[in-house]
Amino acid sequence: MNDVPFTTGRGGERPAAHRPVTSLLVANRGEIARRILRTCRCLGITTVAVHAPGEETAAHVTEADTAVRLPVPDGRGPVHAYLDPRAVVGAALAAGADAVHPGYGFLSENPGLARAVTDAGLTWIGPSADAVERMGAKTRAKRIARDAGVPVADALAPEDVRTEHLPVLVKAVSGGGGRGMRVVRDLADLPSEAEAARAEAASAFGDPAVFCEPYVPRGRHIEVQVLADAHGTVWALGERDCSVQRRHQKVIEETPAPGLPDPLRRHLHEAARRMASAIDYTGAGTAEFLVPVSGEGFGDPVFLEMNTRLQVEHPVTECVTGLDLVEWQIRIAEGEPLPGGGPPAPRGHAVEARLYAEDPREDWRPRTGTLHGFDVPAATARFAPLTAPGVRLDSGVEPGDTVGTDFDPLLAKVVAHGHDRRDAVRRLASALATARVHGVGTNRDLLVRVLRDPAFGAAQTHPEQLHTGYLDTGRRTDLARPLADPATERLAALAASLAAAEDARTGATVPAGIPANWRNLSSQPHVRRHVVAGGGEVTTAYRALRGAYLPEQSGIRVLSAAPGLVVLEEHGLRRAFRVRRGGADVHVDSPLGPVTLTPVDPLPEPEAAIDPGALPAPMPGTVTAVDVAVGDRVAEGQTLLRMEAMKMEHRVTAPAAGAVREIPVAAGQRVPAGAPLAVLDYEGAEQ
Repeated sequence: MNDVPFTTGRGGERPAAHRPVTSLLVANRGEIARRILRTCRCLGITTVAVHAPGEETAAHVTEADTAVRLPVPDGRGPVHAYLDPRAVVGAALAAGADAVHPGYGFLSENPGLARAVTDAGLTWIGPSADAVERMGAKTRAKRIARDAGVPVADALAPEDVRTEHLPVLVKAVSGGGGRGMRVVRDLADLPSEAEAARAEAASAFGDPAVFCEPYVPRGRHIEVQVLADAHGTVWALGERDCSVQRRHQKVIEETPAPGLPDPLRRHLHEAARRMASAIDYTGAGTAEFLVPVSGEGFGDPVFLEMNTRLQVEHPVTECVTGLDLVEWQIRIAEGEPLPGGGPPAPRGHAVEARLYAEDPREDWRPRTGTLHGFDVPAATARFAPLTAPGVRLDSGVEPGDTVGTDFDPLLAKVVAHGHDRRDAVRRLASALATARVHGVGTNRDLLVRVLRDPAFGAAQTHPEQLHTGYLDTGRRTDLARPLADPATERLAALAASLAAAEDARTGATVPAGIPANWRNLSSQPHVRRHVVAGGGEVTTAYRALRGAYLPEQSGIRVLSAAPGLVVLEEHGLRRAFRVRRGGADVHVDSPLGPVTLTPVDPLPEPEAAIDPGALPAPMPGTVTAVDVAVGDRVAEGQTLLRMEAMKMEHRVTAPAAGAVREIPVAAGQRVPAGAPLAVLDYEGAEQ
């Protein structure tokens, strides 16, 4: 839909304060920093990166023209290097930058940074500090929205919630990204959940304030992208559907929103423009709405919040409009007006999937390690708007990078643009399924299954199939299954065994006259055991006869074998398996699905005995709260303590009923993976 421009009547010439940007500092890291750097290079703007200690070789650092190391406050983690406005402005001045772009997250919606930048005589790539401040507190933003004629949900203080208000969603007044959010269905749970939300909000945003609003279990999360210049023109660049979420954080986003009636679409666009106009907004921003949905259709939308920054999911809007939103953020900051005639009409459909280093099967637990391989062969562009249907990759990592727990677990965004929704979804599912991600566990298999799920595909004609509860526990368990089934795991293990045999053969010195794979007990096959990532063990056996491999598995023929590629024929079907060793694991990729295997050492080293009551840290992180004391009796599933890692809270619970014998950690303590967090004496342990 091609909306007409919305004008406030503040037109005029370019303000005298605006000046061209020649050198820009990106006050961010990872994927979004690289995205902004790419546009700056195209515009001929010199770039400056900032980084925490230890990130000297990060991709966003090496790609910038200049880089500045930010200090870390004593006793704080590296994430805090990005949270000091004075340090960011000091880095910009030291590097000779004349503009600052905040990206998203960190200080992007902090009015203190916006003011510090402009007070230093630099150009702020974003809305005014006043607009950021007015939208920063969600309760105040709701009042502004109501005054502008935009429908809003009631905001209640936790102490004012009554039974008739349930269920409610506890939300942080400041910030976003799902931090400080809790669903409460029982009034008795509200005090503890509100307190936990306050602690998380204080840690994430420096503001412990929370509020409650009605919880809509089956709603569509729809947001409208706005772009406004300093001359009074406000564009609504279409809407995005962000209803597929985990922990109140978006996983898959698309535009246009499937199944949305045109009158409702126009209503949301107009409401977003009114919000932007009400605060004299400039630059790129997003108005977010929740729209109830059922088998009878859509209900009345309510305003949630306005994000005064670039959104993570902005590439889907770029795909259908052809605009570079980062470029327009810069041009607007330089005083340039939006073109006359309104925004471009949308072209086709675009879908984005967020590839996270996490395990959906274990309550989204973060995964860490060395990224031994990272490749999306289907990608036709990187960090750039697509000019034709295809696949775009915006990644914050490269092969060899270490994925830790200090920052968000987002590895990359994979975006597909198609002629229509079915075309875009199919392209994206294929691109993810054929991606090679080695060394770190991800949510890739879940993303592929969601995109191929009939319920997700039917959202265009059956809108009620898609809602914010789509990934509830039951559905998530099914969708999180690995793409590779047990039969594929057996084939992958055979391919790994044959690749290892070829690798050993080509690297070994064999005496003259001794054939390859010779063994002194030829009647017995070669047997290899592997542990499959996620659980389970698979054993393969083969014989080597006169240079050929003969698998013990019925119906399998080895067509060729090399250290990196094994081609097998199964009951007449030929399939290639790419094999790569990374650390202690072997990664096997094929059209049947990726498989990660760990070879079992036939002569393992003895291990030290482990106290059976000890609960080790599942990942490196910071203990944020200890909920029990030594001597307490606990029930199965009861929360013992909470940790923060990769910007998310993780609860450590009792695997069985018992008594707390020891708590060797305290709140605020950083712990490595495997460190003992608590020791329990279980009831009935003698049985």
